[in-house]
Amino acid sequence: MILNGRSVNLSRVTVDDLDFISELECNKDIWVYEEYVESDRATVRADYLEKMDSDTGYDFVVTADIDGKHERIGLAQIWSYVDHRNSWELGFAILPSYQRQGYGAEATKLLLDFAFRQLQAHKVVGMCHCHNLKSVKLMERAGMRREGIFQEELLLDGQWHDQYFYSILDKEYIKKYAMELD
Repeated sequence: MILNGRSVNLSRVTVDDLDFISELECNKDIWVYEEYVESDRATVRADYLEKMDSDTGYDFVVTADIDGKHERIGLAQIWSYVDHRNSWELGFAILPSYQRQGYGAEATKLLLDFAFRQLQAHKVVGMCHCHNLKSVKLMERAGMRREGIFQEELLLDGQWHDQYFYSILDKEYIKKYAMELD
């Protein structure tokens, strides 16, 4: 499965992507706002192999044409958040050298489009550490709004930090992107 955008494509993770995914998932410089980062690449590979063909979660490699080469630049994910409410949660990571170039924003838009058009989601949510301003801006630019703050939700380096909770409803998505849906 491939979701095509103007500057990026999202392709469902395959066995051929597992080295890239394992390296990305184990890179503590990418996940600086996460409580735990897996350090064992074999564990990451096994986890992705197990969920590779799931219909309750979709993991995509973000690719872009960079200087004439098709490059893997990140990861975009969406998984069932509350099944009976038809809500999904998204997550994303773009390699630092490709950040602030619009790739993350476009990948997020493609995920939202997939969620609302293909998965028939009612709601999509996203969460981030209160100091992760890049994720805050990315979700807000995609039309998501901050619905709440989980006080002292994340324990990082011995200190408690707040976590922001964002969402967008299907009707809000349709209103925001109505022109693009035609």
